[in-house]
Amino acid sequence: MKKTVFSILILITFISAQQGCKPDPIDKPDPDGWKYNPEPVAFEKPDFFPAPTLPTDNALTKQGIKLGRLLFYDPILSGDSTLACAGCHNQQNAFVDLNKRFSTGIDGIQGKRNSMPMFNMAWAKSFFWDGRSATLEQQILVPVEDPIEMHETWPNALRKLSRHKDYPKLFFEAFNTRDITREHTAKAIAQFLRTITSSNSRYDKYLRGELFGTGQEFTEEEELGLELFMKEPALINGGADCFHCHDIGNNLFQNVNLNDQFRNNGLQEAATINDFQDKGRGAITGNTNDYGKFKAPSLRNLSYTAPYMHDGRFQTLDEVIAFYNASPKESPTLDPIMGTHRNFGGLNLTVSDKAALKAFLLTLNDETLLTNPAFSKP
Repeated sequence: MKKTVFSILILITFISAQQGCKPDPIDKPDPDGWKYNPEPVAFEKPDFFPAPTLPTDNALTKQGIKLGRLLFYDPILSGDSTLACAGCHNQQNAFVDLNKRFSTGIDGIQGKRNSMPMFNMAWAKSFFWDGRSATLEQQILVPVEDPIEMHETWPNALRKLSRHKDYPKLFFEAFNTRDITREHTAKAIAQFLRTITSSNSRYDKYLRGELFGTGQEFTEEEELGLELFMKEPALINGGADCFHCHDIGNNLFQNVNLNDQFRNNGLQEAATINDFQDKGRGAITGNTNDYGKFKAPSLRNLSYTAPYMHDGRFQTLDEVIAFYNASPKESPTLDPIMGTHRNFGGLNLTVSDKAALKAFLLTLNDETLLTNPAFSKP
């Protein structure tokens, strides 16, 4: 009897030792056969563009971009499942709303600012007209719960995504988790948006030397417009002075330095610091020196992004040029550059100067952006 008990104890010890030495499986098979095998996607920097600062915690992958594209065009994130991100950012209009001054949310309520175009987002350092979001991922979280826009709660949105026949698997393939979160949702959409680049305008081809011998070379009027864009104002024979607020050197035609991208361009007249109807950046920072300042947008694709300014007050590019040619409205935070314009009584551009400036600005249109199938509804 003692021998038998002893033998059993030896056997149990041997089995336990064998089990203790057996390594845990590195990759346990998923019960549904789903696989997490992300394929990295290299960001293709266009010629003459600066290198973007991409987030290290949201690298581009084929699976993430695919998921983000689906989510961008899917109205599932709105309260009544009728409004997608693409509803206010239409590809045919360079990812702004369809010629609307203010976008309308699911409850028929209009916003108070013009929707911003969504291209070349990989270089952006802040988001919204007032820069309230520091990252693209943070920006994406806001419209879903905004009562004026998509008017949904994230818990409800995530519940709908979790019950969807396709999304659970797509999230697993992109992020290796069955737990669908708002952070993963924002990361996926951000990955897709960062792939939307606009870099194939006539001006881009001009820089790349692709226009020679094509019949598409810059005209004398367009060349003059470029010169005026880069020239500072004067009482006589001055320029349009665009380059200070719309950086031509980075080829984005937009300042991306956080301390340099918010400007008071003289749209609002304010006798005192408390007279601004829209405080703009100042409402976010709480700094009265930021009252009336808004993000200077890119000047690319102006033919498709009307109306213009943060409040969409100008319907045509001619109106915009006429505004800058006149003396800006006075206010305590008026940008010093615009103050210089006031000293000269405006830009003093002639009729032909204004036509030339417009002609150059139209060379920044990128028609391929409007039809690129990689950016379209899947």
